[in-house]
Amino acid sequence: MTTAQIRNAMTIDVEDYFQVSAFAPHILREHWDSLPCRVERNIDIALALLNEGNAHATFFTLGWVAERYPDVVRRIVDNGHELASHGYGHHRVSDQNRNDFGKDITHAKKLLEDISGSSVIGYRAPSFSIGADNLWAHDVLLEAGYQYSSSIYPIRHDHYGMPEAPRFAHYPRGEGGVLELPPTTVALLGRNLPAAGGGYFRLLPYQASRWLIRRVNHQDGKPCIFYFHPWELDPDQPRQQGISLKTQFRHYVNLTRMESRIQALLRDFHWDRMDRVFMKAET
Repeated sequence: MTTAQIRNAMTIDVEDYFQVSAFAPHILREHWDSLPCRVERNIDIALALLNEGNAHATFFTLGWVAERYPDVVRRIVDNGHELASHGYGHHRVSDQNRNDFGKDITHAKKLLEDISGSSVIGYRAPSFSIGADNLWAHDVLLEAGYQYSSSIYPIRHDHYGMPEAPRFAHYPRGEGGVLELPPTTVALLGRNLPAAGGGYFRLLPYQASRWLIRRVNHQDGKPCIFYFHPWELDPDQPRQQGISLKTQFRHYVNLTRMESRIQALLRDFHWDRMDRVFMKAET
């Protein structure tokens, strides 16, 4: 199978710049409504890029955003993209108990479906916060009516990751459960290297990311799952003060190059929605 024949999955985590987990110690949730929100502008840029690249994507959308900007949700669906859940308030699953998690994902799913008029079958945990210690989350997702998750990142990272997890689609709780679709990694030198986007995509030269994705398409014969955030298309976003140098670097590095890199990625590979790439029997 050639790279041109493989449909990869493009995904976008719909949250605003002040909602990222790294800023949580500095920006309280109760202050979110008082901050300048730029998600509408940035989603419109993302939609224009996808339209220009003749690509479709899955938008893992926060219920908090959908509730305040329902027209954003409708524009996503009206442009032929898949609407999926990112939970309601960007709470990490690892910070919730089973009951609170169930309430969060059920509320978000209903909200998104009521606004969009379309079914929501996919979920991505904020900060990929499902791992070895909370695999019960897949049982709760199944109970809430989700069919797939993209929440376990099989890498080592200081904030998330389950490096021993399978690199490709699998059922963590057995057949009949929720299908887990991990962000893409490349197995190299005894470890899994991230190849799915985010800060790594902004940090590495574009040619490196393109090589990693091609390697998975060619050598593994598998579709890749790539992700980015709308705020990564916004180099003029308000700058957060008082954060560590590491957090500053991770959040702001190469924001000015992101739009052109996404354009290149859309030219170099074939991209589609998660449900159409992986849930063919359901779509």
